[in-house]
Amino acid sequence: MDKFIINGKRKLSGKVKISGAKNSCLALMPATLLTEGTNVIRNAPEVNDTYTMIKLLKELGAGITFENFELQIDTSKITSQVAPYEHVKKMRASVYVLGPLLAKYGYAKVSMPGGCAWGPRPVNLHLEAMEKLGANIEIEGGYIIANAPKLKGANINFDISSVGATGNALMAAVLAKGTTKITNAAIEPEIVHLEEYLVSMGAKIDGIGTNTLIIEGVDELHPAEIENIPDRIEASTLLIAGAITKSKITIEYPFANHIEAVIRKLESSGVVIDKANGELTIDARDLEIRATDVTTSVYPGFPTDMQAQWTAYMTLADGTSTITDNIYLDRFKHVPELNRLGADIEVRNNSAIVKGVKKLTGAKVMSTDLRASASLVLAGLAAEGTTEILRIYHLDRGYQRIEEKLQSLGADIKRVPTEEY
Repeated sequence: MDKFIINGKRKLSGKVKISGAKNSCLALMPATLLTEGTNVIRNAPEVNDTYTMIKLLKELGAGITFENFELQIDTSKITSQVAPYEHVKKMRASVYVLGPLLAKYGYAKVSMPGGCAWGPRPVNLHLEAMEKLGANIEIEGGYIIANAPKLKGANINFDISSVGATGNALMAAVLAKGTTKITNAAIEPEIVHLEEYLVSMGAKIDGIGTNTLIIEGVDELHPAEIENIPDRIEASTLLIAGAITKSKITIEYPFANHIEAVIRKLESSGVVIDKANGELTIDARDLEIRATDVTTSVYPGFPTDMQAQWTAYMTLADGTSTITDNIYLDRFKHVPELNRLGADIEVRNNSAIVKGVKKLTGAKVMSTDLRASASLVLAGLAAEGTTEILRIYHLDRGYQRIEEKLQSLGADIKRVPTEEY
């Protein structure tokens, strides 16, 4: 097990390239189960969640090579439709195999998903969508057992816009007999990218990028290749790294529209962001951080996956800010750790009230989940003295060697082994 040691108050400078999107890749990989043959996903991130999905797909019989950020997934010899607990417990995105297995093979047995240990993570929306398509669903021994000789098109209306449930319903519907209409579908970039990938495989989907999708089922899909989009959460996190250290940095990221909500809030806090030639340059060298409220919401709103990082940023603002999470109501386990660094944060229901302080001071802190880990790194970069962050395996689930990116920008951050748990 590793930890980070950060000597803070270093100015950052330079340019860094954003890695492939974790959440997108975790949807693209199970989609390959809908085909028979070799699929190629380029710009796949080397993060633990990718490797967890690789292990799961191999368990099902897929042949996989992963070199130079390129995944080659051979689905011609799928031998199992059972996704075991040992793999699924590590990552909630594992439930994405449910729809493809059910659509392609008429049967799926998938362990109830795991992942970060906070907030309710119901799979009921996924299961209701499968039932609408004609599947018989049972929960037995911690497993979802789904049967359907042939799925049939249906009208699926999500009460709540859900990325995971939209992706699963899409992957099931493309091989269902007849027409499926999905309303209140998620429109996150990762879902749009999945829709485009399915179409490249031969799926018939109208309404790509909108809340209403019309899917005409086809008899079969063929293997395809795709270039994974860059990670919007990593891009946003690194922009805040520039802001919280009052630095000027550039990120190579050609999809500014994917993070417009974060950019607008950063500009409201006082930074200047220039967009040119597929790059974003943030200049915070003369910044006096203005307290800026944030409320998370579904895309294109401010992402819940940036709530913790924004909370860290606001600890050094002039004034008091309120950060409200309307997606996951108890996603605030990073707050006690930030307070250990000298922050003044109080949690009230699903909001964090952040009173800006003059400085943060280094201390030993502990990661509790993926994005909480990122918030502690950001705070450590800005804190005086040395910050030691334990349990960074959470961070490794979703950020590709973030310490190397920060080192290239001038941060004093080191990964070292630790025996602490």
